Amino acid sequence: MNLFSETALFDGGVKRYQDFELSDTELRLWQHFFDKTTSDHYYKTLLKDSPWQQRMRKMYDKMIADPRLIAYYGGEQGYAWTPMLLEIKAAVEQITEITFDRVLLNLYRDGKDSVAWHSDNLPADGKHHHIASITFGDTRIFKVRHKTRKDIQRIDIPLTHGSLLLMGETMQEHYEHHVPKTTRTVGPRINLTFRISESSKPVYLVKPGEQHQQQA
Repeated sequence: MNLFSETALFDGGVKRYQDFELSDTELRLWQHFFDKTTSDHYYKTLLKDSPWQQRMRKMYDKMIADPRLIAYYGGEQGYAWTPMLLEIKAAVEQITEITFDRVLLNLYRDGKDSVAWHSDNLPADGKHHHIASITFGDTRIFKVRHKTRKDIQRIDIPLTHGSLLLMGETMQEHYEHHVPKTTRTVGPRINLTFRISESSKPVYLVKPGEQHQQQA
């Protein structure tokens, strides 16, 4: 199910709220949660100043580079919170009434960058925690499907500049999500996922000297 047309992505900045009323969990969307001026400022600053890294992961006995860049803040192993990230975090916590203690930034540099079907089930995320996702930059489609129930239709959600998507406590247990590659000409997209950690468990490691230098 396509929630919105890709060609009608609320360029006027009109706020819109939707509760998807999913079985087994909650999924809520605030389009244009941040206005365009604020979103532009956050986007430009984060793109330029974040310590972007490219993670390597093992797949079929080979080490391959993730098709996106990351920066990790908070918790025991992340970078120290910046004033801007704390400002964004406060706005998210005010509307969701949930307190988050770390954030993972993902940079999709163009339409070739993506993330495969998965659930956010890192050990440090715990099993039942909310995740709040903020988008700055060009729109990308966020696909959602139930892990076992074929009767629940897949959802395609265009996440626009300044939008907020809140995934419920049991979302990762019952659903997978995916940001596919696109042949459309798109610019960078920055995605911030605010999380609640279990500090005794491993998270993304930040290793000095392995940063990817992102050009403004």
